[in-house]
Amino acid sequence: MKVFNMFIMLSIFLAVGHAQDVQQEMFSFGADFKVSGTITGQEMSDRYGSMHVLDTLQTKFKGVVKEVCQAKGCWMKVALEDGKEAMVRFKDYGFFMPKDIAGKEVIVNGLAFIEEMGVDDQRHYAEDAGKSPAEIAKITKPKRTLGFTAEGVILQD
Repeated sequence: MKVFNMFIMLSIFLAVGHAQDVQQEMFSFGADFKVSGTITGQEMSDRYGSMHVLDTLQTKFKGVVKEVCQAKGCWMKVALEDGKEAMVRFKDYGFFMPKDIAGKEVIVNGLAFIEEMGVDDQRHYAEDAGKSPAEIAKITKPKRTLGFTAEGVILQD
């Protein structure tokens, strides 16, 4: 009986230890929010597809970080599941993201919109991203971008 009880205790200990190993850590930046109601990158892409310049949409979506501002973490590009990406900036520059999170999954909560980004802004962001002078010089026309102002971000590590 004593051996049986020790076996049960050891099994529970191992199960709890394993559960802790597979659990992801989550870090919150900016305003706290609940993750319930979060949509996928594909759903967000579909919503962007039905928007026009000057439209806005309060939402939250999940995606993988493609790129982060290497100057101070003041913006990031988040992949949508169809090859598009959202340019995410942070409300009132109230918080910044770590510069080494490319490839990590995030949930962003805030305001989605479509914008025409001018040449100067595109060049500024390219410089922040560490692009070469030759790459920056190739930027010569405004472009339509999928914008997002995040009030809060959850980083899943």
